Amino acid sequence: MKDRERDLSDYTEKLSEYIDKLNEEKKPEQHGGKIDSPEQERLYETVRQVRRLREPAMPADDFPQKLTKTAAARLNRRKVYNTLRNKWYWNAVAAAVVIVAIALFAFSGLFSKDNAVLAMEEAMSEVKAYHGILEFVSTNAEGEKTVQNKMEVWADEKGRYRVDILEGYQAGLITVNNDERKWHIRPEEKKVHLFAPFPDPYRFVFELWDEVEEAKNAKKTEILGEETVLGRKTTVLEVHPRGGVPYKLWIDRETHLPLKKESGMLNALQYTVAYTEIEFLEEIPADKMAFSVPEGFETEDRNPEQVVTSVVEAVKIAGFEPTVPKNLPASFRGKSISVEMLTGTIKLTYSSDDGQKRVVLLERKAEGDFKPATTAAIGKIGYYNAEFQSPVEVSEGILKTFGGMYGFRSIRWQKDGYEYAVVGNVSFDTLAGFVESLGAGTVRMPENMSFREKPQVEVPVDMESVENEQKSVDAGHSPWKLDPVFVAQVFVSLKMSPEGIQGDYPVAYENLEVVHNNGIDAVIEVKQENVPVKRVYMRRLVRQDNTGIWTVIGYDPA
Repeated sequence: MKDRERDLSDYTEKLSEYIDKLNEEKKPEQHGGKIDSPEQERLYETVRQVRRLREPAMPADDFPQKLTKTAAARLNRRKVYNTLRNKWYWNAVAAAVVIVAIALFAFSGLFSKDNAVLAMEEAMSEVKAYHGILEFVSTNAEGEKTVQNKMEVWADEKGRYRVDILEGYQAGLITVNNDERKWHIRPEEKKVHLFAPFPDPYRFVFELWDEVEEAKNAKKTEILGEETVLGRKTTVLEVHPRGGVPYKLWIDRETHLPLKKESGMLNALQYTVAYTEIEFLEEIPADKMAFSVPEGFETEDRNPEQVVTSVVEAVKIAGFEPTVPKNLPASFRGKSISVEMLTGTIKLTYSSDDGQKRVVLLERKAEGDFKPATTAAIGKIGYYNAEFQSPVEVSEGILKTFGGMYGFRSIRWQKDGYEYAVVGNVSFDTLAGFVESLGAGTVRMPENMSFREKPQVEVPVDMESVENEQKSVDAGHSPWKLDPVFVAQVFVSLKMSPEGIQGDYPVAYENLEVVHNNGIDAVIEVKQENVPVKRVYMRRLVRQDNTGIWTVIGYDPA
């Protein structure tokens, strides 16, 4: 009997280790390795099948205690009935352990921080469109609340939207993007401003698809408790974005969708935005998305663009024949061809089959040498330097056609007298597929391009100060810290004038050159004489994208 108890203890311990590895998303050593018995392999297979199941419904609060007592009682009874046949004994033990395994898997999901986010993602996948009333409120350090504005919104899964500002700042403004065109109706100007529908830098605050995506990609999330919002029971979730200030989300327990969002206190202000009304639709009403100019209003085309039916027509307008992708990435198809009249840029737009992803290929005659944006990471396309930006914020050259953009990735380069750019709400790998389909050469991503030299002089870094600076920039202060060249200019200038900079900087911005930038590390070379610094080394220590600030970590003396 003691031998069997030892076997059972060893058996249970191995099973527990197996379950722990699966919960950690790691491959157990026993999987594909040596197994003690066929019964043990069958039990592991049962556990793997359980792991693949969807999360079960929430049990009663006393379920863990009842389960523990039941399993313990069952094991004790098996010890008493030691006259039963060996096969029956081990089958019973296996059944009890599987019950415990199911419970372990269930509770690892039910009480994990990711469960609410997973439920949001699954619920959002079922939504086709919605209509709601949003209220935006600010709260100062004294607790005084001010309604900033109230807006009526429509949005659908294709990315189309309409926003009517009902009260507060810019009351009366209407913004619509129906996937064919985008426009602002400004009553105070009696004008309708027209824009290109994509890329579109604007997304209204608390747009549900964006919120779910942001929560899914957060550094971590925590469940704080439960509250009632607008008469509905909600789960309160604290979201810690990568490098940003934590904020709270109130998740409707019935629909599993966000109802309310509250920022952290930053610069003595806190912002709360909530849906006071919301309904889910099959589609946005057609009259809400139809373009029309109110009587007495004028139209102003901010991006004059001629839509054409073929590349041949585009050639007649732009004066050159564009390079067309030979093999499109899977699931993408051509959507439209147009020519931007101000720049002579041919614009080829591609869309995924489900309409969720969009890529724009832009081609025009080059004007001067290629000069990457100072905020961009530098990679290679064949033998040529290429500019990579994510997210695109302020772009130069060909991308100025769109003004400032946010939330898109882009690759830009020059070759044989022409300038190219691909922009889209897709991964860099997908954009690289479009680039290579043009025959431009193999794409080398910036993160794969390291700089092996180290600074001769290291600069000490206070991470607490850096994190506070990042929060300040997130709030709109000192945006120059997002530009590595500007950061280098300030650093070198202070080396030349340690008592402080008076008037113009002693080292000119145009005399600083980016010799390396992979999006995380950057090296700036000083091209000016009589300067004590030859190279400045810096790194994004808090957030590794275009919203992350640069910090000097060292330099080479001249």
